[in-house]
Parts: sequence; C-alpha cells; structure tokens
Amino acid sequence: MRSVIFVLGILIAYGWVEGHVYMVDDLKATGRQFDGIGGLSGGGATSKLLVNYPKKQRNEILDYLFKPNFGAALQILKVEIGGDAQSTDGTEASHMHDSWEENYYRGYEWWLIKEAKKRNPAIKIYALPWTFPYWIGDKSPYVTPNRTADYIVRWIEGAKRVHNITTDYVGIWNERSYSIDYIKILRNMLCMRKLEHVKIVASDGGWGIADDMLKDRILKLSVSIIGTHYPGTTSSSNAVATGVPLWSSEDYSTFNDEVGAGCWARILNQNYVNGYMTSTISWNLIASYYPSLPYNRCGLMTANEPWSGYYRVDSPIWITAHTTHFTEIGWTYLAHGHGVGKLKKGGSYVSLTSPKSDQLTIIFETMSHNHSLCIRPKLPPYKVEPQNVTIQLSGSFASLKKLQVWYSRLNFQHQRSVLFKKVRPIPVRNGTIRLSLKVEEIITLTTIDHKPQNTFLDIPPSAPFPSQYSDNFENYDLYAEPYNFAPQIGSFEVVQVEKPYNKVMRQTVLKKPLVWCMADIIQKSINIIGDADKMLNIYVEMDARVGGVNGSSEIFVASHVGELGCNAISAHGNFFFLNPQNKTFLLSADLAQSKIIKKGPVPSAKPGWNRIAFQTQNNTLVGMVNQKIVFMISHSSLMITKPGFVAVGTSPFGLADFDNFSMKTN
Repeated sequence: MRSVIFVLGILIAYGWVEGHVYMVDDLKATGRQFDGIGGLSGGGATSKLLVNYPKKQRNEILDYLFKPNFGAALQILKVEIGGDAQSTDGTEASHMHDSWEENYYRGYEWWLIKEAKKRNPAIKIYALPWTFPYWIGDKSPYVTPNRTADYIVRWIEGAKRVHNITTDYVGIWNERSYSIDYIKILRNMLCMRKLEHVKIVASDGGWGIADDMLKDRILKLSVSIIGTHYPGTTSSSNAVATGVPLWSSEDYSTFNDEVGAGCWARILNQNYVNGYMTSTISWNLIASYYPSLPYNRCGLMTANEPWSGYYRVDSPIWITAHTTHFTEIGWTYLAHGHGVGKLKKGGSYVSLTSPKSDQLTIIFETMSHNHSLCIRPKLPPYKVEPQNVTIQLSGSFASLKKLQVWYSRLNFQHQRSVLFKKVRPIPVRNGTIRLSLKVEEIITLTTIDHKPQNTFLDIPPSAPFPSQYSDNFENYDLYAEPYNFAPQIGSFEVVQVEKPYNKVMRQTVLKKPLVWCMADIIQKSINIIGDADKMLNIYVEMDARVGGVNGSSEIFVASHVGELGCNAISAHGNFFFLNPQNKTFLLSADLAQSKIIKKGPVPSAKPGWNRIAFQTQNNTLVGMVNQKIVFMISHSSLMITKPGFVAVGTSPFGLADFDNFSMKTN
C-alpha cells in the first residue's frame, strides 16, 4: 500500500505503515458553532505607531491583517474602549474625558475598525474597557452602575452615529471583578436603547462567572458568551454546562518568533479540543509600539517603524491563515471523536463544516512542547512523535474525491520555516486519507480551493528613529493623537488655541482615572517619543504652558526615560520640571521627584507660554527657559546616562499645552 507524506511542502510516495484511524463525519450531532479567530488592538495602545505609516506600507499591513484569503484574514477585531489611563503599553483616550462632554474623534481605534471593515465587511467588532475616566468612580465602576452602563452604551451609539460602526460584542472590565447587578443593568440598557443585537461577553478574566450563571437565570440570559483569558486550552465543567459559547477572549501574548507561532498553532486547535472554546483572540493584533515598551513583538506581526516604513510579517500571520482562509463564522465543529480530538502520538486535529455540510476543513498541528510555549500559563510536559494517521470520511463527506492541502513546518535549526504553502491535492480513496505527520507541522485539508496570492516584497529596510525630529502639530485633525508620541500616563490630543500657536498638543486628564494598573496613581502625565536604545546626547526644546483653568502646576521635558508601561509610576530619567507660576524649577532623576538633582528659581519664566530647552551631552545637563540658562550640571551621581526616551508631561494632572516641539540626538 502506498500513500503520501509532506517533506517541505512536497508530496512524495513511500511504503505505508498503518497508523491510527480517525473518524471524520457528521453522522452524530455536530459540535459547537465556530465564532472566529481575532486580534486585539488595545490593552493598551498596541496599534499606536501604525496610524502614521506611509500609505503604501500601511495598506499592505492592513491587508495582511484583515483582507480575506490573503494574510491572517481575521474574523474578529477586538478594541479597547479608551479610559484615559495606562493599560499595558500606553493610554488610550476616552470618548468622555468628563461627564459633560462626548467626542468620537479621539484616538485611532475608530480608524482601525473602519480599515478592517473596508477589507472585510463581515468582520465582527468587540469592544472592552480596561480603564475609566475619573468621573465614573475612584476604585470601582460598579458604585454607580447606571452611569457606567450609560458611558459604555454611549460609546456603542457614538460608533454607529459618527462612524457607521456596528458593535457586535461588548465586555465588562478587562481582567478585573465583575458585578452581576451591573451586567443585568447593561443588558437592560442595551435593549432599551434598541441595541438588542449587541452581545455581552463576560467577564474577560476567569471561568468564575459560569458558577454564578448556573445559579442566576437572569444573569445567564444577560450573558451571551463567557470569555476567559489565557485558559491554557482548558475550561471549567460549569462553563461547559452553561451551554453558552465559550471564548478565549484574550490569548497568545507571546514573542512572535517560531516558538510564538508554535504556541498560536497549538492553542488555535486545542482551545476547542480541550476546552470547547469556539473563538480565540490574540493579544495583540499587531506589535505597533516602541520595542522598549513591555511585551515587544507580542503581536501577530510587527510594525513599529513608521518613519522608515519597515514592518515584519511574522509567522503567526500564516498560522492564523490555516484556519481563517478555510472557515467562516457560523460554521460548525464536528463532534469530538468524529473530527475533533488529540492525535495518538501527540498533537491535535479539528474539523469544521459549513452550515449545509457541503464544505469541510480539517486542521492538524503537531507542535512539540518546547517549541510551542506561550507566555502564560505554564505548559505541562507532553511528547509529540512522528506518526502515520488514517482519516476515514463518512456521512456528508463520504463521496469526496480529493482535498486541497496547505502546509507549514516550523524550523528551529538553520533552515527556514515553510509557511502556508499550497501543495498538490491529496486523493480520497473510498473515503480514506492517509498522512504521515512529522513534528512541528500544521496541515490544512479542505474542500475550498483558492489560489495563493502574491505577498508584498518591497518592504523598506529598517532604520533608527530620525536624529532630528520636529512637530508643530498643524497638520493633524482636531483631537488626533500626535504621531510618534506614545502617552504612558495622561491623554494628549490636538486642540485649537489662539494665534500664533493655532494647533497644539494638550494634556487633558484632570484627575486620576479609575485605573487598571499602578502607573496612574502617581497623578502625573508623561508622553514619550524616540529611540530608547540609542539616545545618548540629546537636545530638546518646545513651547509649553499650563492651563489657566483646571491647569497643572508644572510642565516638564525629560531625557533618557525608562521603566514605562504599567511601571511608569517608577519612571526614571532626567526630568526638568518648570513651575511658571512660582518661577521655579526642579531637576529630578525620576518622574516621582524623589531623586532631586537640583532645584531653584527661574527668573526668566513668565505667565502663559514659555520656551523650554533641555540638553544632555557628555554627562552634562543644561536647562534653559526663554533662552536663559537655568542650570548646568555635570557628573551628578543621580544623573541618568543610559539610553532612553525623550518625554514631555505635567505634574500633577491638569491641562497643559505643548507646541513647536523639536529634538536632536547624538
């Protein structure tokens, strides 16, 4: 007897040694409905640098993410509902900084959703808050649940009214406690505001809500989907018993090399095989944030150089394609033991069929333990060995004559991986398919036949952040976030002021938001820019002022800044604070002002706008206000000399404006 194996994407024949038989059929009840594979933009600011890529490269990147039958061809886009506070790699702006105002032009998630919809009108949109603006509450959004529900519903209504975006799913509070009363109030308010179609996903944490759903009929009716994070491919028995769809609503979060691709391949299959999860969503969608921030390259692909146009199409993009190119939301998994299960010698397989059972897709993965480690949780030991398998098709699939084949093999030696290659169709003889599987392979067998599309080849070379950079903020739409700046605490947007300044960058957070992590507790804003790995000698200057009403007390410019993300409460660097009202300065080696290098008067400071300059060169710090030197300090033991970001910001929160920013390095 002869059959076929895959060797670097080529079908060859050899003498067959009988392997385990796996049934693939719909003779018994099928499994659960497939709800799609997705990516998450947010949690936080993970797509920040994508917006200002050159148009050609930006469109290519968006095609790789969202265009059907091309790259990842994602079926769900999950976004953060910004809350003005740090949520991992930065802050995202709220649509309501204050209770008395609404603005649906802030941030970039609206733009990203519309670009995704442009490429795939059928993509589902899922929104979730990490943080909330200060007026929602101090420690919990559930103290005034009606106010919080109204805030979330306004976001959904604004998305539709202003951008014609339909929200399909909404969550509760990312990885924090849930309130049964709040969930019921939110469900009722959605229905009262004619948003019955919006499904609630709860609780974007663990499986605990399933226990409450089994006790509370109204809660169970309110929650359409149980979403958990980093489940390790398993679910609880109570979660399964609820009968509602189970999702891994945030997963992956792993460096996107070949091991990351192995992690993604394993969990895309095994989340359903082991845990009956019908959707898996990657954090994050795309690593489009400065690489020195937390979780560098933990996206499906990488685009963090808008100044050069360089980007990486990383392996997880093609692992995703093994599922998304050959399925649609609304397809159905076959039953366990009839198309879904573990392979005898390690690995897994899932089978999905179209609503009319006229299409079939089977996906195999044989990822080894050490080459499929995800960032979390800990993966128990297991073994995978090469193996022969026999697939026996019956039921609606008994008469199939051939299946199309797409093949990947991750390589961890010196050879390049084979990623998503179409090879010759495999024949089906008397309902039987025979395969020989090696370790580290992903194979899709499918009735769907489409041609491979050419990828983009002329990606610009990588380049460092420009040694000279300036921005007068005149070329932005109002309320946009200035390019290349990455807020870590606070919220910064372009606003219109009096001439000659015209458009400026304003810090808008007035009080400490309802936080997700510790960064905002310091109650100072900070907005970073530049190349944190190479900035040594730096000259920065800008115009700045504190607000006359609801204004901050101090504005600052800083160099060599590090320790950011949720650790920004401990940000270190050389911080030059100016208090224009008191005509004083403070030079500190940290944002918290606990490591004071020098302080003193600033006779040249004045009310309103001041020109501030700060130079770091050869272990010397020089500060100037309105062209007058304020300090010159050399070889201070507190001075930070290792590379880091340039930053601007305020102390404490409060309004402040920045304009005519420029920097020169080295």
